[in-house]
Amino acid sequence: MAHEIERKYLVRSDAWRAAASKTDATGVKIRQGYLSTSNTRSVRVRTAGERATLNVKGNKVGPRASEFEYSIPLGDAIQMLSELCRRPFIEKTRYDIRGLDGHIWEVDEFHAENAGLVVAEIELSHEDQTFAHPAWLGEEVTDDARYLNTNLVERPFTTWDRGEAGPED
Repeated sequence: MAHEIERKYLVRSDAWRAAASKTDATGVKIRQGYLSTSNTRSVRVRTAGERATLNVKGNKVGPRASEFEYSIPLGDAIQMLSELCRRPFIEKTRYDIRGLDGHIWEVDEFHAENAGLVVAEIELSHEDQTFAHPAWLGEEVTDDARYLNTNLVERPFTTWDRGEAGPED
């Protein structure tokens, strides 16, 4: 069984852009839609540049979730997004930034209904793995369900009360 162990953080400043420039991290436009979601799993279609994938993810328990991902033809993904996926889509640009310790930070700058949100994720080999925290890293939101992409479809970031950290669930 495939597993993903990742931790997610808010980004506190635009200093990540300098880190992206230093490591030649170019952004990849991502559009993803959900075919199905529940409390225990999600099925997603994603285009990332000229690549397309179908992803099945189980319920997150802390930083761990079962995850299966398969390459699919780009034309099929575009058709599924157009005809089968819920709206709004998740639209973001992803920058893969190599940290000083060799870990890769995936920084997602969201657009459209989630504009203004920037998060950084790191994938780990095991839950207790240590890693360097870049200065631009903010609050950890790994266990905050509001920041799950499936929930950002239901309650986009632009609808959140800016006086709070996010919407009440």
